Amino acid sequence: MEMQSEQAPAAGRYEQWPHRGVWARECPGKLLQSSADRGWSGLSAELCTAKRGVGPWRTPQSDIRICVATRSNQTILTRQAPGIESQIVAERGTVWLSPPGLQEGVVDFAEDLPEFLHMYLPLSRFSSSNFDNETDESAIGALSYETAFEDPLLAEIGFAVASELKIETSAGNLLVEALASSLAARLLQRRPAASHTRLFPRRTHHGLDRRRLFRVLDYIDANLEGDLSLECMATIACLSRYHFARAFRQAVGESPHRYVSTKRLERAKALLVRSDRPLVDIALALNFSSQANFTRAFKQATGQAPGQYRQTAGSPGSKSSLTNVRQSLSVFA
Repeated sequence: MEMQSEQAPAAGRYEQWPHRGVWARECPGKLLQSSADRGWSGLSAELCTAKRGVGPWRTPQSDIRICVATRSNQTILTRQAPGIESQIVAERGTVWLSPPGLQEGVVDFAEDLPEFLHMYLPLSRFSSSNFDNETDESAIGALSYETAFEDPLLAEIGFAVASELKIETSAGNLLVEALASSLAARLLQRRPAASHTRLFPRRTHHGLDRRRLFRVLDYIDANLEGDLSLECMATIACLSRYHFARAFRQAVGESPHRYVSTKRLERAKALLVRSDRPLVDIALALNFSSQANFTRAFKQATGQAPGQYRQTAGSPGSKSSLTNVRQSLSVFA
């Protein structure tokens, strides 16, 4: 039920994000959190509230919009557009979606809705390069307008996106990229005529051999202070994004975003102890959008604020390195 902004995008790093502040501007309710300043590449999202009343409903022209009720009091929600009228009882975990290009209409909230999430999934997430499959425009065209439905997997993806919006992590972009691929895969699986074999054909090179794995680990280690994308790592591993995330977890024992998050925490500790760089520089280098978000995440992980850690650390922290990781994986074939 989010509407596409008709204003020119704001200048700056995140200018291509298409839905900046639309909910707060055009609909009854409040915009709580937005991915507009996060630099996400997998999908964009807004966490909102809604007040009782009627507002306009427009759908994006190039994205699929998936809504998840993240907190709810069983509000009745009515959507109306030419040829469409549906009522939704929005309980926590209820999902509803709209494909691109639906005509505009209205949305009516019978009661206040305390919190729900809009996720905008670009059509590029359904490309063959994302799944190693034969997905084409007909597969995307089969994704249709849907009334409310229950899908625990889609709901959990929504909850994870909402959590990242509320509390930013250093590897949030990687997490969102992986969630976007899972979201696209799940939507394709929900098609009535979907063929599991066609969508996810059996391949003989899903896994990561040691040579490709260490190449990816080298790349991560060299780019901790900068942008790390799932797409680049998957390209280095010669796998699709979807299959790379699974193969990496099998090889290392944790997801790419969790691994990168741990490595960035180690790098943050080293930078705090071994340099006098301002905290804001360290925060931005490690892919946080602000010093405040870096401080919150660091304190949650270590029990100390960055400045306090810098003052009290008598010696460099953990000296675990990529070499240690390689040694622990020495038996991986």
